[in-house]
Amino acid sequence: MLENHPRLKELRYTLYRIFRNPSAIIGVILLLFFICIAVFAPYIAPPKDLDRPYMMPRAGYTITPQPPNEKNIFGTTEGQYDIFYGIIWGTRTAFRIGLFVITTAVIIGVILGTLAGYFGGKVDEIIMRLVDVVFAIPFLVLAMAIVVSFGRGLDIIMIAIASIAWRSYPRVIRSAILSVREQDFVQAAKTMGVSDIRIMWRHIIPNSIYPVMVIAFMEAGSVVLTAAFMSFLGLGAPKGYSDWGQMVALARNYIVGPADDPLKFWYTIIIPGGAIVLFVLAWALIGDALRDAFDPKIRRK
Repeated sequence: MLENHPRLKELRYTLYRIFRNPSAIIGVILLLFFICIAVFAPYIAPPKDLDRPYMMPRAGYTITPQPPNEKNIFGTTEGQYDIFYGIIWGTRTAFRIGLFVITTAVIIGVILGTLAGYFGGKVDEIIMRLVDVVFAIPFLVLAMAIVVSFGRGLDIIMIAIASIAWRSYPRVIRSAILSVREQDFVQAAKTMGVSDIRIMWRHIIPNSIYPVMVIAFMEAGSVVLTAAFMSFLGLGAPKGYSDWGQMVALARNYIVGPADDPLKFWYTIIIPGGAIVLFVLAWALIGDALRDAFDPKIRRK
């Protein structure tokens, strides 16, 4: 029977281990919440300019932020940009950054790690030394250097982060492949004359990819945080673009209000900052649950 297939039984057991973890349930709920916002953004916050939907509408041109009101339910930030609109469309920006960077990094890292672990020898030595060189330079310093060199912009930030974020994956998948490549089913495939590419694609990678998946989920949020930090420094999207990091940057002069009311402009920093925190938390909680589910030391306990 199909329902008794070993792979399906293992999948059901894995899902059971994931969802018996309360933090995983919270993470999934948060992530689904952000996914719904991103999907239905045009209906939640209809754009006034269909050609530039990511540009936040303005309620005026005065510098001082305005508190939440009937027209702007989250208030406005410096320059009268609508915070609610920026949060809704900024969710799409966050997903675009996270998915692009992690997908690109995983593909590069898995290819390099697989080649290093499977072939070994000089191939392994060259790839691992390349990884060491990239690791030797601080992440943010290297990313900012790339952005400054090639020009500011959100797309440049995404490419810069992706060109560095892959460095964690080759080491992880290589260590898993070193043990998998000695298994009997791999040796049997070699004996039967199966090509190296087919062995890596059908046998090696599927049995070594789980640690990479865990790291990818845990880093999906952190790369958005890194992009937000770079936007805060003015290296990201143009002013008025729906990007949470830039929204926090627009509030930097209003973190502390007047002496008689220091929390007067709380909405300018708490709302976009809270969106970043919850988005990063969602990915981190899911990644932590995946780590527990796939950890062979505690998997059957």
